[in-house]
Amino acid sequence: MHKISQINIKNRIISEKSPCFIIAEGGVNHNGRLDIALKMVDVAADAGADAIKFMIFKAGQVVTESVSMASYQKKNIGKSGSQFSLLKKLELKDDMYRLIIERCKKRNIIFILTPHGGFESIDFFEKLKISVFKFGSGDLTNLPVLEYAAKFNKPMILGTGMADMSEVKKAVSCIKKAGNNKIIVLHCTTNYPCASKEVNLRAMQKMQKELGVLVGYSDHTLGLQVPIMATTLGACVIEKHFTLDKKMRGPDHKASLDPKELEEMVKSIRKVDTILGNSKKGPTLSELKHIPLVRKSVVAKEDIKKGNKFDFNNLAIKRPGTGLKPEFFLNIIGKISKNNIKKDTLITKKDFINV
Repeated sequence: MHKISQINIKNRIISEKSPCFIIAEGGVNHNGRLDIALKMVDVAADAGADAIKFMIFKAGQVVTESVSMASYQKKNIGKSGSQFSLLKKLELKDDMYRLIIERCKKRNIIFILTPHGGFESIDFFEKLKISVFKFGSGDLTNLPVLEYAAKFNKPMILGTGMADMSEVKKAVSCIKKAGNNKIIVLHCTTNYPCASKEVNLRAMQKMQKELGVLVGYSDHTLGLQVPIMATTLGACVIEKHFTLDKKMRGPDHKASLDPKELEEMVKSIRKVDTILGNSKKGPTLSELKHIPLVRKSVVAKEDIKKGNKFDFNNLAIKRPGTGLKPEFFLNIIGKISKNNIKKDTLITKKDFINV
């Protein structure tokens, strides 16, 4: 299966061998306020994230007015109502996005948007000249919108919460048929917060084997363990919600990281990248100096006289490792000593006669 091995998003390389691309998911945690959104950009940049992501939408583009809130939304905000009324309060005004983009440029962090409002959001997205599409799990089966976005030939990141493998494959196939192979699929579970028993990181590994695209993880669990584990298992992208304050009113704040936790997660993932290293097996620079002292060589176990035959009684394998390697030990057994050799002396090829 042909697999795209590398995708570039601005000046960042995303691949299985590159440092994990970390998206600080702002989502709707700006609560519709520009000042909060700008502060979130600063927090994400200070934490060392590669990108920050918000959503583009008008409530009327996303949901009909009669649809009720999801159970997690009711739980997290402490009341019930319609999704329309909830989302209406979380809209950003059109002119705010360019100000957020300018702040991102100033802070050297990539700005990503989710076109949550379908075709209209994608058109608005294009006017802003954003470099990558990120679609939430709710749009994984929205094939007309995915096909429409794919034709712009930008990298496309797909959330896969609530989906089975056939639905994921169908979405990937739809995008590829539109001529776009720059696809990153994120395993996730659509629940806020997500319980540990529903994480199923092995599903991410399954997608890595079967899809022929780059794979990452969008995390909705509490804490830092799961995104760090996902990075260790090969996620090339990690996305995680964050907020300025978990006590703020809104559907996602309680299941998000606070600024300190976001910084800790980024540091931990960067450490994972360092620890994973590369696939080449060989001594490290720090190990090289230990090789002579720790490895072993063939040595005289006792004083050996010229003409004696080498055997298990007069030969041993000891440190240092600066002489003949232990692999030659059995080849020397039975050969005749050409020299007088003192105990604990390294045996050399000049010390024996082939017989």
